[in-house]
Amino acid sequence: MQISRRRTLGSLVAMSLGTPLLARAQAKPVRVVVPWNAGAAADVLTRAICQSISRTSGRAFVVDNRPGAGGRIGTQAVANAAPDGLTLLMSNADTHALAPFIYKNLPYDASRSFVPVTLFASVPFALIAGPSRPDIDSTNAFVASAKAAPRAISFASWGQGSTSHVGMVLLARALGIELNHIAFQGQTPGLLAVEGGHVDTMLLTAGGADAAAKAARVKLLGVAADKRLELMPAVPTLRELGINQSVGNWFALHAPAGTPPDMAREISGLVADAMRDPAVRDTYRLQAAVPEVHGPEALGKFVLSEQERWGSVIQAAGITLD
Repeated sequence: MQISRRRTLGSLVAMSLGTPLLARAQAKPVRVVVPWNAGAAADVLTRAICQSISRTSGRAFVVDNRPGAGGRIGTQAVANAAPDGLTLLMSNADTHALAPFIYKNLPYDASRSFVPVTLFASVPFALIAGPSRPDIDSTNAFVASAKAAPRAISFASWGQGSTSHVGMVLLARALGIELNHIAFQGQTPGLLAVEGGHVDTMLLTAGGADAAAKAARVKLLGVAADKRLELMPAVPTLRELGINQSVGNWFALHAPAGTPPDMAREISGLVADAMRDPAVRDTYRLQAAVPEVHGPEALGKFVLSEQERWGSVIQAAGITLD
């Protein structure tokens, strides 16, 4: 009943406006909620898109970081927002593909609480080792050390049940090893723990891993991508090293359920235009991100396929949270 009322409200808003989103006389900033800490790939890429749209369209798109609870706080805030096109969620695999299978009491419905707007990036992960384990200087050394002492090697993630957690579980199961998981509230705190020697390893976004490696704070062991990355062409893929796994994340925009379809399509078009911005392309390259522009219908199908993929891993590993 709640969703039905919101859809009715969204339709009335669209009818009363009678014009595209940007042509409204009472134009207000569009708020894009990022349910993660500032500085991580999700935040950096979203800001680049928003800044480009703001420069070229004359309509302000602003980022609102709402981290906490594995992305649930910010995601729920958007689920409860008015369906007027003025509030968007930077969604990803964590919020829409993993959370429905991990949390017993998820405060939103990944399918019914939102309408898809557009996919805008995919980012592969990279495996790193910190100064606490100077002996781990390759994937072979990583696997050998883990097999010699099960659970002696620790790994950081940006949250229990996150892609960095479940992705490492997937990798460990494929390698036949056991690791000790230590969860943090966000990618940056987890990376700082590895750099500081408090945690041994981590699977994180390739751009962040490359920056830390270039600063000599961690060692890059390999990228979990199908092919080598332009940003780090000398770093082999895990597949090249005999580990048949590709792991990463994707970033998209969703709107509250009831948001009129024409608004979703218009915002998707603005994001597609932003992809031609040289500043956006430079940001993508530094984050080792791949532009992935798919509109509302394609994004909806993509999320369903991702739920099937991650759901099977989560269920096999028995990862559940309250």
